Amino acid sequence: MYKLRATILKDIRILWKDKVGLTLMFIMPVLLVIVVTNIQNSTFQLVNRNKLSILICNRDTGQASEQLIMSIDKIGMFKVIRVAPGQNEKQLSDAMHADDAMLGVIIPENFSSRLAVKSKSIAGKALNSFGLAVDSIGATAAVTSTSTGDLSIYYNPGLHESLRLSVEGAMRSALQMVESREILRTLYFSISEKPMPGNMENEMLSNQTTVNMIPVSKGGTRITPNATQHNVPAWTIFAMFFVIMSLGASVVKEKVNGSFTRLKTLPTSYLVAMISKQITYMGITILQAAVIFSIGRWLFPFMNLPALNLPSDMLALVVVTFVTGWCAVSYAICVGVFSKTQEQVNGFGAISIVILAAIGGLMVPTFAMQDFFMNAANFSPMHWCLEAYYKLFLEGGKLNDILKNIAPLFIMIIVLQLLTMLGLKRKNLI
Repeated sequence: MYKLRATILKDIRILWKDKVGLTLMFIMPVLLVIVVTNIQNSTFQLVNRNKLSILICNRDTGQASEQLIMSIDKIGMFKVIRVAPGQNEKQLSDAMHADDAMLGVIIPENFSSRLAVKSKSIAGKALNSFGLAVDSIGATAAVTSTSTGDLSIYYNPGLHESLRLSVEGAMRSALQMVESREILRTLYFSISEKPMPGNMENEMLSNQTTVNMIPVSKGGTRITPNATQHNVPAWTIFAMFFVIMSLGASVVKEKVNGSFTRLKTLPTSYLVAMISKQITYMGITILQAAVIFSIGRWLFPFMNLPALNLPSDMLALVVVTFVTGWCAVSYAICVGVFSKTQEQVNGFGAISIVILAAIGGLMVPTFAMQDFFMNAANFSPMHWCLEAYYKLFLEGGKLNDILKNIAPLFIMIIVLQLLTMLGLKRKNLI
């Protein structure tokens, strides 16, 4: 026990002198968590707080185009800015750059007239199918359904694809509302020969089934996860695995400067040194998690970010953090044992951590990956760490719910430890 305690104190002194390693393990991850969470939170809040500016060039003089503009404005995700109706595509593009607008729409000249023809055609076919031939529509009942004219939507290439698809869906919804209103008016007038009352029109168009989005959690809670709940656990894992920059370099340095050889002349085993490094750096990884979780819990509200809601099962949180730290330390020591220089361990370590994070779901959700990478995620320890954390932070799970995520981590830890022992024996260090 005395030898182990002395070795741990030695590793702590060495670590304290490694200012660059401490910076990489604490300062950089904290900045990363703050920046990524802030950016993603702004994206989540785009529809509610920040609206996309949209320039509308209305070349049509009919009522339908005005109704379309009103429908677009009522969606709530756009800031409608009207421009001169005589602008061409080049002028609209220049106006978008000048006003820093992400979207632009050109409503064609014949939008209202074509919409009227289309609605009469559809209404005539509907009435004829019921055997109700009406003279006012007879002239157009046989007319084939025609397009209302191309509605051109121009967008900034920097607009993310998922947001662009949301915009396209919103515009289709607004256009569908205008078309439905015109068809209802035509049908009503054809049957009763008088305009449709406004209250009836609004009631028929606004009577939609409410869609409720309810998060499903194991604990039965109904708290909607936010950007903090997603990002803080994910980038905490990334920070914990980044101890490879300090721990791996420490192992290589001891091999290069002859510390391993001197240890063999002493009445102790190098396994004591390995155990010491694991205990020391596991303490570092747990401290990393405590610092980042504390920042998310108490500092984020002062930065206008959602506060981190800690899981109800704190024991499960401690267990996941402990196993994650142990896996990170095991990986760092294994890489350090097989590396010959500090450049090797730093280069391979940094690149491998980024790759494991990418395929593990820290950067892109695994459900959005192709089948090959979804299967490859099972070989990334970060994937199982993230799944365990998400079950606690997002789903309100308990210790029993994360056992199937912790089990693969234990298997990986055993494999890494065995590889480390094999590497030490091959180098005649134990």
